[in-house]
Amino acid sequence: MGRRVVVTGLGAISPVGNDVATTWRSLLEGRSGGAPITKFDASTFSVRFACEVKGFDVSPYMDRKEAKRSDLYTQYAMAASVQAMQDAGFGDGTGYVPEECGVLIGSGIGGLRTFEEQHQTYLSQGARRISPFFVPMFISDIAAGVVSMRFNAQGPNFGIVSACATSAHAIGEAFRTIQYGSADVMIAGGSEAAVTPMAIGGFANMGALSTRNDDPATASRPFDATRDGFVLGEGAGVVVLEELEHARRRGARIYGEVVGYAATGDAYHLTGQREDHAGLQRAMRRCLADAGVAPEAVDYVNAHGTSTPLNDPNEARAIRAVFGNAADALSVSSTKSATGHMLGAAGAIEFIACAKAIEHGLIPPTINHATADPEIALDVTPNEPRERAVAVAISNSSGFGGHNATLALRRFTS
Repeated sequence: MGRRVVVTGLGAISPVGNDVATTWRSLLEGRSGGAPITKFDASTFSVRFACEVKGFDVSPYMDRKEAKRSDLYTQYAMAASVQAMQDAGFGDGTGYVPEECGVLIGSGIGGLRTFEEQHQTYLSQGARRISPFFVPMFISDIAAGVVSMRFNAQGPNFGIVSACATSAHAIGEAFRTIQYGSADVMIAGGSEAAVTPMAIGGFANMGALSTRNDDPATASRPFDATRDGFVLGEGAGVVVLEELEHARRRGARIYGEVVGYAATGDAYHLTGQREDHAGLQRAMRRCLADAGVAPEAVDYVNAHGTSTPLNDPNEARAIRAVFGNAADALSVSSTKSATGHMLGAAGAIEFIACAKAIEHGLIPPTINHATADPEIALDVTPNEPRERAVAVAISNSSGFGGHNATLALRRFTS
């Protein structure tokens, strides 16, 4: 067994709040982030709504010059990272050895907005007008690099890209990095800013998105029998992970202990899964084995729960297969019902929801749940939060390409 790893800082920019406190309150109150798109003219698109970040001000996190040279996804990542580091007590960049602090922040898509804008510049003005900052603005690893420079973090520093499992993998690999002794502190998570014409058009044309243009606020409805696709979201989630003794020495507040992680591949289909979601089953089983936690000891599962016709029953069958009779006592929910699907940032936001559930003894609900689906034999915490002591929570993430990740978080005792 390697070194113990705890969570000491949380940061969030989400469609339902530009910090962790507001996001958590919105989840409990059942607020939806779904609304008509404002970031571009979507009037000719078949899908005209999304879960956008609202009222975001980058100025507390980056100076004007730096922000101008950063894609929106990097701005979100920086904001969530600064919040997490301040929450952990590292806001001034001290309290850790720089060589023992790393950054692992990924993005499923990266700077798509910059790519689209610069391509338009090329078409209208020619190659000489392409920004010299174009490449470092759009590449998917640059958020990790920029955050590392902000905090002089000279330890392991890279970005993971695994579609919608990106930030779950980032947190899991950061956990392993500390566990194996390669760092004492890791800033980990994911960021996404893909509410753009190409992303909306592409996802819509492949039939992945909900088409409820007349009612965006209720369009994301995981596990509901009338679900018709996911709602594209954006934002960032970042956590600070820390080696336990390092955290103890400085008297850090501890949200929970990361005790398990597993990553698997479906090797099956570009965008779909087998009906039993065997890959996710293996991720959950291996995560629980890694944690040394029996299925009946888990209280809460934050599901991948995308609100798509195929994912939700497949995931429900996988949970039922792994937990057996213990599945009847589980609280399950999908916070994507409120945030939409934040793609590469989703896993981190959902891991933060697990940390807050442990902290407050509250299960965030699956909102917009009106019609039960007989294929989903789970308690999905419909519409209202539920009081429940949470000793162990797990979070599931999956991504196009057959990527799966499961994280286990336990209430810290000693």
